[in-house]
Amino acid sequence: MLQNILDWLHDMGPLGMFIHSFADAIIFPVPAFVLQVSLSILDPSSALWLATIGYIACILGTPFGYLIGKLAGDKILNKILKKSWIDSATHMFQKNGEMAILIGSFTPIPFKVFTILSGFLHFPLWRLIAYAAIGRAVKFYVVGVLFYLYGRAAEGMAKDVSLYVGLCAIPLIAAFIYYKRKKSKKAEADHSNG
Repeated sequence: MLQNILDWLHDMGPLGMFIHSFADAIIFPVPAFVLQVSLSILDPSSALWLATIGYIACILGTPFGYLIGKLAGDKILNKILKKSWIDSATHMFQKNGEMAILIGSFTPIPFKVFTILSGFLHFPLWRLIAYAAIGRAVKFYVVGVLFYLYGRAAEGMAKDVSLYVGLCAIPLIAAFIYYKRKKSKKAEADHSNG
């Protein structure tokens, strides 16, 4: 059944990419990355266009996943997702929601875990969208650029894109959040002294 849906989305081309990416942020169990790669292999010259379609659709779907989490997160999360994914995402959220979303945007953990979990844990929607916009842009466009530049040869590189992006991005994200916290603590100290 799932393979039939994937084949149908694949046959639809860019429209299928839009539907898949939108649904990836809400409920669909297969990450949009899978369709992005297979469509980019067919026509590497359209890889950046496919990345743009996937990115926009994912951002548009994010508030819907959030709403599902807010209304019925506990029931849904336990039915559709592996317990290890939920536990991993919950742990990341409890430590630092922003970093969890940024990292989750380009890890193999399906993005819907983070949209639904954000709603369930009452993480601010505007912050979810802002951080998702950054992280998802990285994921979609790194894949798009690889195929655009290297054509079909990028297939092997794309399989490890989450690992490479993560290794490069995690230190930058950690530095950003450290700076943000330090600035926030300084502002609190200035406010209490003033």
